[in-house]
Amino acid sequence: MSNSNHPRNVGSTDCGWTRSLKSVRKETLNPLLALLSAITMSGCATAPLMPYTTETQPQVLLPVSQAGIRDARGRFREIFCGVLAKRGAALPDDRPCDEALVHVGAEPIGTGRPVDLGPSRLGLIAAVVPGVGWDCFTAWLDPKHSVAAHVREFGYDQITLEVDGLSSSARNARQIRDSIMQPAFEGKQPRLVLIGYSKGAPDILEALVSYPEIRRRVAAVVSVAGTIGGSPLANDAKQSQLALLQHWPGARCRQGDGGAVESLRPETRQSWLAEHALPPDTPYYSLVTFPRPERISSVLKPSYRKLSRVDARNDSQVLFYDQLIPGSALMGFLNADHWALAVPIARSHPILGSTLVNHNDFPREALLEAVLRMVEEDLEAAGK
Repeated sequence: MSNSNHPRNVGSTDCGWTRSLKSVRKETLNPLLALLSAITMSGCATAPLMPYTTETQPQVLLPVSQAGIRDARGRFREIFCGVLAKRGAALPDDRPCDEALVHVGAEPIGTGRPVDLGPSRLGLIAAVVPGVGWDCFTAWLDPKHSVAAHVREFGYDQITLEVDGLSSSARNARQIRDSIMQPAFEGKQPRLVLIGYSKGAPDILEALVSYPEIRRRVAAVVSVAGTIGGSPLANDAKQSQLALLQHWPGARCRQGDGGAVESLRPETRQSWLAEHALPPDTPYYSLVTFPRPERISSVLKPSYRKLSRVDARNDSQVLFYDQLIPGSALMGFLNADHWALAVPIARSHPILGSTLVNHNDFPREALLEAVLRMVEEDLEAAGK
């Protein structure tokens, strides 16, 4: 590890998490410090996250009802709550539904229809595209694949589409295309539900636009804490920070084209959205992380406060309104920070889970089942 990862250098920033390091065992410290150095753009800089410039896309912030987004929160709450009520006690990180979902503004009431929790009729496959650095730390994380095992009990499936954790969305879009065009995903009806976590969401959108041959195999697209509009934190970041993740224990990531940070910048994402129309025949969904401040892990508090200089309604990495796909159905607002939603650190590293990553629990198994059931319900209603 380089000298920049020495505890003395990290402590000199005094960003609010150094006191917690004292309670972490020494053998955990080196990989943790690499993590803290490479956290997407935390730190203590005071420069504006959104600097003044006239070289920007004209933009407007509107209520979802006026922005072509369908507010489907009422039905999703019925489905998610139904799954939790039926199965939550037997699953990890069980939580009451009203604590897992956040009421934001005037949420539509539910439909009142029963929630079908039986076997899947379409056999949908959740194909997850992970976020920045996933291939750097997945071996250390050692996920138990309990989410995939859970949904398989009901006739669904879950796989991960491998992309470069340090590369641009354009490069990763090609990798997504190559994975989807494998013969295993050919069929009369599309069964792939592409789920993009964090940067994985814009990677998916670029793949759909750039490679139209994959669309016939895609049943739907779901953004989960997606960086659709980018993150202001990326304006204050360097690719060299992310490159430190290559030194993570067990890391198998490569530098790739080194374009991950550039792909996360708001100007990059907003320009891409302005210049590219999304394929209209694909159903899009958005799940937004909107944690209550007390549900943000200690290690993410500095980046949460930093991003709060733009808007306190953030998950420590992304603003809540930057997570919505244009023209999508809004499924819900989740009471989870950016890591808690998809990076189960606390399950495999309990020491970190009790100290720095102390709000990492979320009922992820139930969440994916609810997402697939809602997509399946909509596809059947549309006759697909």
